[in-house]
Amino acid sequence: MTLEEKLQNLPDSPGVYIMKDAKGHIIYIGKAVSLWNRVRSYFQKGAKGEKTEMLVRSIADLETMVTHTELEALVLEANLIKKHRPKYNIVLRDDKNYPYLRFDVKAAFPRLEVVRRLKKDGALYYGPYIPAGGMWESLALIRRTFPIAPCKMEFKADKPARPCIQFQIGRCIGPCTGEVDTRAYHEVVSQVRLFLEGKNRDLLNMLKQHMEEASERMEYERAAELRDRIAKIEGAFEKQKVISPGFENQDVIGFASDGGCTDIQALFVRNGILLGRKDFYIDDVRGMSNEELITDFLNQFYAKDMIVPAEVLLSLEVTDRALFESWLTEKRGAKVDVQFPQRGRKRELVQMASDNAAQSLREHLLSRRSKEKILMRLQEELGLVNLPRRIEAFDISNIQGTESVASMVSFENNLPDKRNYKKYKIRTVVGPDDFASMAEVIGRRYTKAKAEGILPDLILIDGWKGQLNAALDVLIELGITRRNPLPQGEERGEGGFEGEGIRHEPDVIGLAKARSGEEGSEREFERVFLLGVEEPVILDPMSATTHLVARVRDEAHRFAVTRHRRRRSARRLATQLLAVPGIGPQRSRRLLREFGSLDGVRAAAFDALAAAVGTKAAAALWRNLHGATL
Repeated sequence: MTLEEKLQNLPDSPGVYIMKDAKGHIIYIGKAVSLWNRVRSYFQKGAKGEKTEMLVRSIADLETMVTHTELEALVLEANLIKKHRPKYNIVLRDDKNYPYLRFDVKAAFPRLEVVRRLKKDGALYYGPYIPAGGMWESLALIRRTFPIAPCKMEFKADKPARPCIQFQIGRCIGPCTGEVDTRAYHEVVSQVRLFLEGKNRDLLNMLKQHMEEASERMEYERAAELRDRIAKIEGAFEKQKVISPGFENQDVIGFASDGGCTDIQALFVRNGILLGRKDFYIDDVRGMSNEELITDFLNQFYAKDMIVPAEVLLSLEVTDRALFESWLTEKRGAKVDVQFPQRGRKRELVQMASDNAAQSLREHLLSRRSKEKILMRLQEELGLVNLPRRIEAFDISNIQGTESVASMVSFENNLPDKRNYKKYKIRTVVGPDDFASMAEVIGRRYTKAKAEGILPDLILIDGWKGQLNAALDVLIELGITRRNPLPQGEERGEGGFEGEGIRHEPDVIGLAKARSGEEGSEREFERVFLLGVEEPVILDPMSATTHLVARVRDEAHRFAVTRHRRRRSARRLATQLLAVPGIGPQRSRRLLREFGSLDGVRAAAFDALAAAVGTKAAAALWRNLHGATL
């Protein structure tokens, strides 16, 4: 069915629409109350933003997914954007779940643990803590102040254990000894809860009363212990920033925009205390309204696995606020109030978040301009056709031709883009042949990249002319570049050269260290090998551009060497393990996954080995590694 036919047969129902380009890549995902009205509006005449016009020109195919309600469409849209990360959607680069403190108060001896996954298991969760440093500081203070167990040991009353050093120094009551009353332990647990929930006055009053009672009973050591605990807690409370005296739980979202860039600041207020904040910088949002930006942000932000507070305060009004409230209420399991405050204390909080966003945006823009200056200088010094915003660098690692591997690292605007790092096992080359290995890896990488239509601005080869020429021969064969590049600043059309359809021709350089100078006073210099230039360019060792290309090359080398070491370690481990009776390839791989290295297997307890490979094989392995039976 053609695109026009699909547009004529759209359902008048709520749902999600998925737009694709000519190569089948998903470029935009949206939701609608009526798919018929919303999707067709893209193709009607009238004023559209620059970004929307670019989107419409790229649409070659369309899919729709009908839902029962608009709320279902909202949830589905958020999940699909998170999964596919379409080009024309605002996509947050924050794919990690936030850290929380989990407190299972229903356990016989509750303990605090750090988690990033929330479960409906009856435990209490505190957070999110962003950045995580504040959480670790709080956890360290709790463990210094309240003697709850810090370990993960399974406590058994009928099998008491020897207490650890934490018990000896008074930082743990010692439930592992089997001599601790659960009532006494839970009294400390209640104090920890009050601390985490910011109920300062209640906690201090309780501890002061216990201290006075201990003093009256002439339990002076106990009273002194409580006195010290009170002092630590008072010191901690002085450092906490109380910004809402009503002890509310709130997310405060601030917004700032300038020069086609946006910064969104999220403040996390729990029990009236500013627990943390998270900054989101979004580049190139031209053609999108502020309302669209904040709506897209909120849909993705709250699609994460997180605890939703009772109130969400926004600096901008959002479309479909009632729908957004319904979604968050369902996610929280209790009423959520989404507000756009105009006055009072809540307006001050929103303004504080917006001021933080504006300051962060200024810093991002200054940093971007500084980085662009370095890239422009690099382009000028090397005579590059493209401004090297995106760089891909390659390195080969082997020892006498064995376990050969290659790495590709990617840098975007001077920063590592670790999502797009790639590692390769050399398949077709036997022996230490770096030229052939480089040719294989370049062919594998850019055959795929060309099909996807995504090429870097600069390809950096770690090596001399041999490695560079080996890479160049493959790139010429693929129709991605040519032996004699265009003059700097000259552009070619969308069709590329020779009808290949390449949007732009990447620059290709080789980079290698070499010594120069008189004997005894030699210095290392970076040499750059360029296409069509006989002599290498020697870079100024103090230049920021030199530091950039050297950093990219060194990162590629580090990534390749790390991969190579892992393969060597795995090979040595497998060789030794396969010599043990009862350990075959499958069990060998399982041991490697479980313990990481031969040293890890050697250090593992017998019970852990038995759990991985069985008791009989574990006993044989233990004899082989330790030279003794159990």
